[in-house]
Amino acid sequence: MTKSETRRLVEIFLAEMIILLGLWYWNPFVAKFLSVLAVTICAGVLIVALISELLERSKVPKFYFFAMGISIFAPIAVAMIMVYIGGENWSL
Repeated sequence: MTKSETRRLVEIFLAEMIILLGLWYWNPFVAKFLSVLAVTICAGVLIVALISELLERSKVPKFYFFAMGISIFAPIAVAMIMVYIGGENWSL
């Protein structure tokens, strides 16, 4: 992975973190729902993409798979930060 791709991945991660942290401070209920939804959708898309990549090689760059992994990790990281710092519970 090149230096510019790594930088783009860090930028994507930080942008997601900032947006999600703002959402958590604005409305925790909506943030919980969107965090669970985002992780579920991104994980599903990533699993399907990995399975299709195993079955037949495509020209999809590795950057896509790393970006999808970051999109799964960022909401989980923000939720863990908010639970640790803010004492947020997961009762909907």
